[in-house]
Amino acid sequence: MRDAVITSALESAAKAEEIGLTADKIVISCKMSGVQELITVYQDLAERCNYALHLGLTEAGIGTKGIVASTAALAVLLQQGIGDTIRISLTPEPGAPRTKEVVVAQEILQTMGIRSFTPMVISCPGCGRTTSDYFQRLAQQIQDYLREKMPQWRERYPGVEEMHVAVMGCVVNGPGESKNANIGISLPGTGETPVAPVYEDGQKTVTLKGDHIAEDFQAIVESYVSSHYGKQPEKEQA
Repeated sequence: MRDAVITSALESAAKAEEIGLTADKIVISCKMSGVQELITVYQDLAERCNYALHLGLTEAGIGTKGIVASTAALAVLLQQGIGDTIRISLTPEPGAPRTKEVVVAQEILQTMGIRSFTPMVISCPGCGRTTSDYFQRLAQQIQDYLREKMPQWRERYPGVEEMHVAVMGCVVNGPGESKNANIGISLPGTGETPVAPVYEDGQKTVTLKGDHIAEDFQAIVESYVSSHYGKQPEKEQA
């Protein structure tokens, strides 16, 4: 089947060129439903032609299974420099929008360092020191907030999509990850002092406490974006 799919695709592309379509207008798509089959087919195509290739694991499935399968297949090919466009095909949950496919595609490209779409949120998985789910809720809140703001920020603050925001749950990894991010917060874990230091560009700038840590940190993120991105270059003095 693999050989038949590849042969059909290449013959169809050749026919398109024969009737006048230029090679740079042709994109080949040979979607497969198996991870290994998809990888093998596109590796072979990449060796045998110079046409643009559209990657996508069709019938990938629903939920986590579909996301994992698509990522496993596309990541291998993209890392090898194969693929010009991608598509994620997920079975949507009843009543759910299809926008999740776009988000997954963007996150694959962004986590691989190929292209950035929205600021990246770095957060820990939680452990015995994080019996509260507060840091999880804050990480989700910040991620949703960043995605919500991107339509406005994209034009106003070019480069903001490269920003990294850390939301960490305790003192073990919190300060280190927060310092490595553009801006980060280290929330208190179980038994720790109920304060949350905030770091900007590796430096501790403020310590938050009280009942409004989430709102305060969100305001700090907004201020950081407005002060670090989208600045107009200063005019040279005569």
